[in-house]
Amino acid sequence: MPKGVLLTICAPSGTGKSTLINMLIHEQPEFEFSVSCTTRPPRPGEVNGKDYYFVDPDEFISLRDRNFFAEWAKVHDNYYGTPGKEVENALDSGRSLIFDIDVQGALQLKKNMNTGLFVFVFPPSLKALEQRLLKRGTDDPETIRTRIRNAHHEISQSGLFDFWIINDNLETAFNDLKAIVRAEKLRPVYSPRLPGMILKGDTEP
Repeated sequence: MPKGVLLTICAPSGTGKSTLINMLIHEQPEFEFSVSCTTRPPRPGEVNGKDYYFVDPDEFISLRDRNFFAEWAKVHDNYYGTPGKEVENALDSGRSLIFDIDVQGALQLKKNMNTGLFVFVFPPSLKALEQRLLKRGTDDPETIRTRIRNAHHEISQSGLFDFWIINDNLETAFNDLKAIVRAEKLRPVYSPRLPGMILKGDTEP
């Protein structure tokens, strides 16, 4: 069985990352979200082990100090972290995981997992990004200014990613994402036994 793909997509807020991720999962349901640990309380309807693993802060810190997490971060006074061994087991069993995390988390994941596909999505321009955030109507002016400042920082680290996509046109951006994923799946690392299988007559190319 081919190994699963670890796909991480990062982008400044308002770039359309969530839309691209949802389109990919709808078209390629073999992708699933990784289940993270968090110290925040469950929201109504959330299920432990499905949406998150809910742990208390002391337990989280203990796990972190034992290198349990492939990546972790503190966001709004709550901790979030990805269990490294669980990710490895999922990939080895052929399950593909998709990560919607910030740039710092992605870089931790890339360093600690030593595998995966890391994609950065750009807005067509910072001006266009600002207009999208204004049109969305969910943030006040100060929040929008903060998001634009964060976008500067995130874009400055985009060179550490494997592939770049510009989301100027959603259909084009999605086709680019699918092409990247398709090319990734064809790398030998995902099917290392294929040559031997073909030589033994177990499969066809």
